[in-house]
Amino acid sequence: MNSETAPPNCAPRPTSPTGHFAMRFSSTPRGARLARRLAGQRFDAWDIPYDCDAHHALTLIVAELAANAVRHGRVPGRDFHLSLACDATTVRIEVTDTRTEGVPVVATPTDLRDTGRGLLLVEYLSDRWDWHPRRDGPGKTVWAEYVLPAGGRPAATGGRTLLPSSTAASAPL
Repeated sequence: MNSETAPPNCAPRPTSPTGHFAMRFSSTPRGARLARRLAGQRFDAWDIPYDCDAHHALTLIVAELAANAVRHGRVPGRDFHLSLACDATTVRIEVTDTRTEGVPVVATPTDLRDTGRGLLLVEYLSDRWDWHPRRDGPGKTVWAEYVLPAGGRPAATGGRTLLPSSTAASAPL
């Protein structure tokens, strides 16, 4: 099955064997929005088109990790770093901040709080995620990996699907 006959919500495998993108962003809501936007453009350049579920999931993962870096990892005057890597089967997203204290934890959502669901979304949408201390200074790196659909079919990840677009679109940064 080629990309022309693939269902519209399934991304074909990228045609290039590898891709990499890395950039620092200001630890502000504007920096998080820019990170999300540039990541979306990079995914499209890697043949993960804007209108497919894989693109939406990857962009949402970037948005949540960048928002967390701004909200929980911000140190005044210091930036966060976004790194994207893609091969024929997997996209890896890494967001590094400079705050050492505070370990990323998936919170149990409650009706009493309007926040705290970001890592729950990352856990649901990605195939693997975790964090580790920053290698080259203070801080931490939170990473997620997303296995791309193979041959126009969803990857064997338990049949994940995105939340309705109205839910994802209304999530503030």
